[in-house]
This record gives sequence, C-alpha cells and structure tokens, in this order.
Amino acid sequence: MLSRRGLLAGSALALLAGCSPSGPPPGPAPVPVPVPTRPSGLSEPVTVQRMASAARGIDVDLVLITPSGVPSAGLPVCLALHGRGAQARTFLSLGVPDVLTAAVRAGTPPFAIAAVDGDHYWVKTDGPDDPQRMLTEEVPAWLAARDLRPPSAVFGISMGGFGALRFARAHPEVQAVATASAALFVSWPDARSRKVFAGENNWRAEEPLLHTADLRPATLGVWCGESDSFRGADRRLVKAVSPQVSRFTPGGHDDEYWRGVLPEIVKFVGEKLA
Repeated sequence: MLSRRGLLAGSALALLAGCSPSGPPPGPAPVPVPVPTRPSGLSEPVTVQRMASAARGIDVDLVLITPSGVPSAGLPVCLALHGRGAQARTFLSLGVPDVLTAAVRAGTPPFAIAAVDGDHYWVKTDGPDDPQRMLTEEVPAWLAARDLRPPSAVFGISMGGFGALRFARAHPEVQAVATASAALFVSWPDARSRKVFAGENNWRAEEPLLHTADLRPATLGVWCGESDSFRGADRRLVKAVSPQVSRFTPGGHDDEYWRGVLPEIVKFVGEKLA
C-alpha cells in the first residue's frame, strides 16, 4: 500500500517527466502533396535537362526548343539527331531556336524540336547502348511529361541523318523525315573504315541505302552540299527513293552549310506536320 509520501513523490516525478526538455508535442502530420493529374508544360522556349536513359546506360541531355511566344502545350514534335562528335546542345549553337521562331512568325505552323545525345550512328552495335530504343521507348514519355506530343517527325545531320532514316524505317507513321549531309555508306569497306559497326551483318541490318523500300517518298526531304564527301551516297538515296524534296547546293560538310539549309528544313517539317 502506497503512503501519502509515496503518492506525492510519484506525482512529482510524473510532473517532471511531462516537463522534460524533449520539446513541444508534435503538431499535425504534413499534408501529402498530390500527384499531378496532368503533365507540366514548358515555361521557356529553350530548356535543357539531364535525363537518365536506361536504353543507353548513361545520362543524356534533353534539349527542347519551342517557338518563342507560342504556348508549348500539345505541340507536335520533331526529333533532331546530331552528327558524330556533336551533342544535343549543338542545335543551340547552330541557331535552331531563332530559325524555328522566325519560321513560325513567317507562317509555318508551330511545332517543337527535341534533341538528345546519341552515338555510333544512332543504332545498336556491339554493346548494350541502344540509341534507337531510347528514341522509341523513352523519349515519348519524356515529352508527355512536358505536355508535348510523341515524335511525329525526325531530322538529322550527318550521322544523325543515318539515324533519322533508321528511325523512319521503324516508324512509318512519321509525317516528315529530313536529312542534311546524311552519312551513308555505299559499301562495307566504306562503313568499316568508320570503326563503328560490330561487323558487316550489323551494318547491313542498319544501313539506310540497303533498305530504301522502307522509306516513304512523300515524307522525305534530302539536303546535301555539292562539296560534301557524302554527296555520292546521298544522290544514291535520292535516286532510289525519289523524295519529295532533294536539294544539292554549294557547300561542304560543315556548320556553315547546315546553318544555311536549316530554314528550308524547318519549313519543310512544319508544313508536313500541319
């Protein structure tokens, strides 16, 4: 049986315990942030974000370009594939944002351009790195998260031209395919000298010149400089496919030539996407 003294001591201890320096009692639990019910649109005409690509096994830049002053939500998208040794940001140094905005202000229907980092002619060679799988399986989800449509056009420079034609073979639904100075190979020794492909069978499976029946003439535009080392191969492409547009004009395999033809290519793509 507890004495009066014991009861008082117990009460004191309980009071001390309640006043211990453990802090005030916890407040209400934080309200969880709801998951967005729709994608988040772009706030700037040019954005660059780092994305983890499982298909390539590395992080890549995702460069998104929309016409200045035009709402980006729901715009159709053209993929832009860079050349060998370049990167997605190359399209910024080539002036694509200004070209796209100028074209839209001149009457070309608006669209967005999406560039990502690629390699080895935008195809799978002898390793796990698979740029085409990235374009097919990952990029559409990246675009959807930014309230843009799946890719419905593709444009490529040099090595990117090879990749653009390869993408068009696998996606006959694309509405526009444009190449500038497409790096194509008329023979295995020519391709082998690039030290990219795993072997002749790998090259034969991917080479656009060996699969021209898979390309749709009405969607294709081909541009190449008359002094370009790939001029002969690109002329073979034109002869085999009879694209809607083919332009062989003065110029070489360089930035100066590509800057010169970009306005024509952007207009071609925009009209096809309309």
